[in-house]
Parts: sequence; structure tokens; C-alpha cells
Amino acid sequence: RGDVLFDRAARGRYATDASIYQVFPIGVVVPRDEADASAALAVARDQGVPLLPRGAGSSQCGQTVGEALVIDHSRALNGVGQLDLDALTISVQPGVVLDRLNAYLQRHGLWFPVDVSTSAQATIGGMAGNNSCGSRSIEYGHMVHNVLGIDAILADGSEATFGTLESMPRTGRVGELVDGLAAIGAREREEIARSFPRVLRRVGGYNLDVFNPQSVRPYTADGTVNLAHLLVGSEGTLAYFARLKLKLAPLPRNKVLGVVNFPSFYRAMEAARHIVELKPTAVELIDRTMLDLARANPAFQPIIERALIDEPEAILLVEFAGADAAEQRANLDRLVELTADLGFHDAVVSIVEPVAQRALWEVRKAGLNIMMSMKGDGKPISFIEDCAVPLEHLADYTARLTEIFRKHGTQGTWYAHASVGTLHVRPILDMRRDGAEKMRAIAEEAAAMVREYKGAYSGEHGDGLCRGEWVAWQFGPRIGNAFAEIKALFDPDNRMNPGKIVAPPKMDDATLFRFGPGYRRATLVPRLDWSAWDVDRDPLTGRESAPGTGGDDSGGLAKAVEMCNNNGHCRKFDAGTMCPSYRVTRDEQHTTRGRANTLRLALSGQLGDDEDLSGEAVHAALELCVSCKGCKRECPTGVDMARLKIEALAAYRTVHGLSCGERFVAYLPRYAPYIASVPTLANLGKGARILVAAEASALAR
Repeated sequence: RGDVLFDRAARGRYATDASIYQVFPIGVVVPRDEADASAALAVARDQGVPLLPRGAGSSQCGQTVGEALVIDHSRALNGVGQLDLDALTISVQPGVVLDRLNAYLQRHGLWFPVDVSTSAQATIGGMAGNNSCGSRSIEYGHMVHNVLGIDAILADGSEATFGTLESMPRTGRVGELVDGLAAIGAREREEIARSFPRVLRRVGGYNLDVFNPQSVRPYTADGTVNLAHLLVGSEGTLAYFARLKLKLAPLPRNKVLGVVNFPSFYRAMEAARHIVELKPTAVELIDRTMLDLARANPAFQPIIERALIDEPEAILLVEFAGADAAEQRANLDRLVELTADLGFHDAVVSIVEPVAQRALWEVRKAGLNIMMSMKGDGKPISFIEDCAVPLEHLADYTARLTEIFRKHGTQGTWYAHASVGTLHVRPILDMRRDGAEKMRAIAEEAAAMVREYKGAYSGEHGDGLCRGEWVAWQFGPRIGNAFAEIKALFDPDNRMNPGKIVAPPKMDDATLFRFGPGYRRATLVPRLDWSAWDVDRDPLTGRESAPGTGGDDSGGLAKAVEMCNNNGHCRKFDAGTMCPSYRVTRDEQHTTRGRANTLRLALSGQLGDDEDLSGEAVHAALELCVSCKGCKRECPTGVDMARLKIEALAAYRTVHGLSCGERFVAYLPRYAPYIASVPTLANLGKGARILVAAEASALAR
């Protein structure tokens, strides 16, 4: 009863996520309800087809792309179930979006505190599959600490509720799983203690350490084993999540924010380990590059200016939250005293107004997308962006990694979770040229440092296609073999999102890249001037070449389309505008991202010989765009779909011409004076009806 999509344009829109990868799926099912999803799973099982569950498609490592049947649960499987106000738990379907869940919980004074920066579009199912974290993990942990149970459908069609070990059945198919997992956990107990990193931020591989916890934050308060925690972070490779039981937290009634300005990036990193001793709920970094990019965005410029003192090289956002307002103000005073003791006098901007705090947090949450607003073929690339190291090594790690970037002729932009030693950094690389070679070299040197500092190579964004090959490196061959055993226990035919975590491809397999060596842009002369996008950018200096010098054979049109980094912010449902047609249809085709992907695929010849800019696939994707310009302002990378629609419509009409109804409306100014001279005739009932019908027909096209 839901949508079943097998045309190339639809599959192309699901071939990418927010990573550097692109793999066309076999097909896409958008189920209408749980029965629909079960039916799709059964058909795939009978046909031996691989399965790939997908939420918002905002993953950064390629977890949600693959040659499989995609099950998109974001449109309809978004129900909120039983809320237990005494136990502070709630049951939800996998497609519910985090912000919408928290809007529902707010009236009860509660929230789900895994506050990822993509909260406006991230689904709970996707967050659980990824083991997502968020800015306040130092206070609340990440998904594995906040999921209590999972109702799952296994590869063979069996249904099971995963929860505490004591609650699990010991008979039948589920009993076999429980016994097998327990045996692996007991056998590898010592190896788990030896090879699992002892840091809060570790999301790589499977959470086999539920049987011998190594995280600095226990998975359960009483030390018991919960097998739902082993499914969290499994990236859809073990089971399909039908429902999830979540642990909630009371909303903090009072928050204050201190913005600490630093004269150097290194000093900010040195200070982070001292600031966390004040017990803040968050300590987030924004570096100079991101500050400059935010200032260049009209929506962010006044917000960021208020937080700055002179021209800092980096700032730390330090939040305190709790029930007592006076206590939080006192914490802010302690922050001012501490920074002065560290040698930074008058360096803190105090923000106590809730509206101003929220505005600045929105800038921080848009950090990744602000970075991606750079023009040119070189983009900040995600592959070592969430390595986690102990705080005492953070300053040295970042300094050494910066030197590695320079050695390879590039630089990185830093932001995010200074509180837990996980800084998001993306070196600027051009994947069309030598980016893959540099990516491999940088990854190997970064990995050696992570091992030296006893950190985690994957600290937040999962494994996917990007870090899958590093799972065995991180945990060693014995635990790697144990992961393969777990995969075989759950999925003996290797149909559940194959190629992730176990037996993954190489991260630099060019056949999987969205912009690989064979990527070609169409040669055409656009109707509008797109030369501002046709530039090259020096990754070290940040200087852009003159407009029209970037080598784009489409005059900059293709590069303007490629500004979309697939973050999926156009799927949001907040008070903004973007994207009105998607808010009605809930169809990926009608998001700004879906339209940009359709345009990109058409302009690069990936939709077939007959589907270029003037083709029906592009026309169908853009038909419901109302040209409201919401995307131009609200898309963090500034994709202007209204302007792109003008270009696409010009190409389409050049080939297909105008209908009579469209000509009737378009030429109205030419004949209106003549009609006005005979108003009696024009206003006759039949004549008026003809005019209205013709105009309505034209507008409906």
C-alpha cells in the first residue's frame, strides 16, 4: 500500500547520504504502516534480496547507502506510543524525528537528551542504528545509554523484543541467539578488556562489551546486561528495528551559557580539560574558519558577532543546566574565575537569555553544513572527523593532526565536542583528483596517533563504508572474528545491510564515490549567470579564484547544484519555510536535497541518455517547487532551488514547448487591452467560465 520505487531517478535519490559515497539501491519501499514494512521484509527474504533500513539519510559515513532494497521508514512509521511518566520511558516507531518527539515530550517537562545536531531531521531508528551521541553526552551519554528495549524483526522473519538478559527467552530462534551471544561474551571477556578503548565516545563495531563494560559511563546503572545495547550501533546489519523503548530525562529548567574566547586554537584545547572539572553539561568548540563562514551567512552573522570579543581564533561554548537558577549563575561566575586563572582575562561572554542561547546553539548545530558551504571542488571530507582521545591528549592530538594536514597541502576545520575529546575535523580534499590518495595517507597517520593516545577511531558517526575497514584495526583480529560470529548468528545469509562493520570495502574504493574519477559534468550554456560558483579554492589560504575560472563546462550550474551535501536539513518541520512541498507530500523527491540530487544526476549523465536537464525526471522533481526561496535562506549551504528551477524550466520548454493554456496565461498582457474594450462580452457568464477554466488548467500544469 505504500510506495514501491524502481525507476532510476528515485533510486538515485536514495543512492547517497551525507557521506562521500554513492551506491544505487536495488529499489525503494516507503511503507505506509508496520504491516507494509513486514510485507516488504518478507518479499525481500523470499527473493534473497539484501535489506537496508533508512531514516533521514543524514549519516556521514555511508551507513545508509548500498545495493539493497531500501526501507524508508521516515514518512509513515513515526508514531509515538506509550509514555510512562512514572518510569520516564516512552515507546516509539523508528521513523519519529527527534525534534518532533521532544516537542511532544516538552508539555510533560521531559525530553530525550541525545541531542544530535541533525535533530530537525534525524530519526530515532537511525540514531539507534548509528549509536548517535550529541553535544550533551558528557551529562546524558549516547544512544546506547538511553535505549532500554528494541522490538526487532530478524533476517528469518522472527520477531523478538531485546531487553535485559533476564527477560529474554531461552528457547526457539531467540534462545539460540541469546545463548550464542552469551557464549561469545564469556569466551572473549579478557580480550574485551584488553582491546576495547576506555573512552566515553566509542561507537565502532558491535557493543560486545555489554558482557564486560569498558565505557567510562556504564551501560546500565546496576551492571546488568541488556541485549538491546548490542543492537544499538549495529547499523542495520543485525535486525530491523520496529519499535524502540527510550529512557527520558526531566527538562532542565534553567540554563546559562558562557562563550570563552581564545587567542589560539591550541590554548582552547588545553583549557577544555580544566573546564570540564566545573561539571558543565556541554563544552563545544567553534574554530576560526567556521566563525568566518558563519559571519558570511546573513542568518548567522548577528548571532555569532554577539558572542565574540575582538578576533578570537577559537571559542568554547560552555553550558550549565539544572533546576536552580542561582546555582547556574554561580557556575558561570566560576567559569569566569577559572579562565582568568588560566590566563584569559575578560574572555567570557555570558548569555543567560534563553532565546539568545538557542540562537547560538543553532549556529553550532549547523557547524557541519556551514563548513560545506565552501565553493569549489575541494570540500571538507568526513573520514577521521570523530576520532576520540582522552582530554589530556586533545591539544597535542589536534596540533599534530594540523601538521599532517599541512604536509598533505590542506587544512581542516574543527568544531564540536571538546568536553569528551571528540572534535569533528574534515580536511579539505578534492575527491575528483588526488583526494582519495590523501585521504588514505591522512587516515593512516591519524589512526597511529589514536592508538598512541589509547583513543577510539570511531567516536560518534559510526563505521559505514568509511570506517568499516578500521574496525578490525581498532579491535584486533580476535574481536573482529567475534563480530563476524555475531553477524552470522543474526544474519547467516548476509542480507542485512551487507558490507558494514563486517567484511566492509576499502574506504577509498573509487567505485563507491559520489564524485569519483569518472564523474563528468554536462557541457552546456546556461540561461542564467552561474559563474560565481565556478571557482577554485585554495585549501590552505581559503582564497577563491575569479568567477568563471573553476573549469565547470556548464558555466557553474553543475557546481551550484553540487553545493548540496545531502545533510537533509530540508526535511525539517520547524518554524522555518524549507521545504513546503515536502511538508505536504513527505516524498524525498520533493525535498531540496531530492531535487538537487536529481539535477546532479541529470547533469552528470547518470539518469540515461534521454534524461538531461530538459528531461521528465528533472521536470517531475521540480514541478511542486513553489519558488519560495526558503532554501536559499535556510539551507546552510545556500542551495537556491527557485533559481535552479528557472534554469531547468528554460531547458524543458526549449525542448517541449509551451501548452496552449500556458500561452493563454503568459500572453494575457498582450490581449488584455482588447478584452477590456468589450467588457460586456468578456464578462458574459459563458465567456468568464471559459477564461477561468483556461487559466486554472494552465496553472495546474
